[in-house]
Amino acid sequence: MRTRITLAAAPVLAVALAVVVSVLVAVQPASAATGFTVSNGRLYDANGAEFVMRGVSHAHTWYPTQTATFANVKALGANSVRVVLATGDRWTKNDTADVANVVSLCKANRLICVLEAHDTTGYGEQSGAVTLDKAVDYWLSVKSALQGQEKYIIVNIGNEPFGNNAATVANWATDTSNAIKRLRSNGFEHTIMVDAPNWGQDWSFTMRDNAAGVFAADPIKNTVFSIHMYGVFDTAAEVNDYLNRFVTAKLPIVVGEFGFNHSDGNPDEDTIMATAQSLRIGYLGWSWSGNGGGVEYLDMATAFNPAQLTSWGERIFNGANGIKATSKEATVYGGVTSPTPSRSVSPSPSRSVSPSPSRSSSQPPTGGCKVAYAVVGQWPGGFQGEVKVTNTGTGAINGWTLAWNYANGQVLTQAWGATYTQAGAAVTATGVSYTANIPAGGTVSFGFLSNWNGTNTAPAAFTLNGTRCA
Repeated sequence: MRTRITLAAAPVLAVALAVVVSVLVAVQPASAATGFTVSNGRLYDANGAEFVMRGVSHAHTWYPTQTATFANVKALGANSVRVVLATGDRWTKNDTADVANVVSLCKANRLICVLEAHDTTGYGEQSGAVTLDKAVDYWLSVKSALQGQEKYIIVNIGNEPFGNNAATVANWATDTSNAIKRLRSNGFEHTIMVDAPNWGQDWSFTMRDNAAGVFAADPIKNTVFSIHMYGVFDTAAEVNDYLNRFVTAKLPIVVGEFGFNHSDGNPDEDTIMATAQSLRIGYLGWSWSGNGGGVEYLDMATAFNPAQLTSWGERIFNGANGIKATSKEATVYGGVTSPTPSRSVSPSPSRSVSPSPSRSSSQPPTGGCKVAYAVVGQWPGGFQGEVKVTNTGTGAINGWTLAWNYANGQVLTQAWGATYTQAGAAVTATGVSYTANIPAGGTVSFGFLSNWNGTNTAPAAFTLNGTRCA
């Protein structure tokens, strides 16, 4: 989050806008092989499909128990979530186990995780802020939670890593390039996202004018640039000029944060969203819930409740060029999220199968089903589970209820991707809007948290709409 910017930025911006700058030179990128890649200024998922982020930020590090957020933003149409993490320098560290759990929550809800280290915010101006080099130390310390997850996560090295101090801002290109190279030399093949200086808003155009060189410094050319749009971007001309320069230069850019209002001015959110859509640029709004310090109006949901969207929440999720209308799910999850509440899930990126809207929501499969149940994390007294339901029949399943029994007194406490009821040992889970439809050959998944004590035996049998599953 953009926590502070001096109002002196406005006249400097006005002067800078009058200066004629050279056009950025595009650099033809190479590709990493394991996950997201960048080519010709565009971001592609691991299946080679173009991916345009449509999501929001979630302040996980300050609200670690609000894990339902992942399911809630997915249900509202998001295809990605930017997760605030702490390195331990300014706020309590999110350790390897916690990061692994966050990644699991993203995957269970078919979201792309953009993981960001927040302790760098405003370095050079904000007391206590740390360097990008310190942020790299953090990513190396949680590396085991990130390796093998390149298909599902993007590493945002450090949030707003420089304030407005000219002496430190001048180091943005060198420090950012060195951070990228250090991650690469330590085996990180993930797409890396880098934030602009000036509290993310780049009114000095430092990122804009040095982006080509920073991109070229990445040995695998897999870096995306992130601009934060608040009061500096209060006119359509400023929004369009900034974003179009990157597109023209074939350098990948996303709006990594923006709001509908701010203490430093009134950003033009309508133009931000419309231009992002027309240019096929990703955006991540700030933020789901839990804001303080005078910017509580940036909450999209009141008290983390998805049934109580604020005006900002309604705007970004349900408004023109909003998340619901423009978001498409990453194909690594086997399907594409349509602009309508229904969703088509295909078993491979080359095949798209849509269930007929005339089919009854209670219609059982015409063939069979297969269930894969897994414990993806366990700790004393609790565990996290993931269930994958595959339609092995010949017809689409439009609406489902999965039932099973526990043998050791396990009790569910939370679920995402499904709603649940439990009576004693008997559990029933029902698909929600974005998991309810399973085409023939398709698979959907949901996750849950549960209590356990002593023994945690997996269920012996599952039934889907009354049909016994393999």
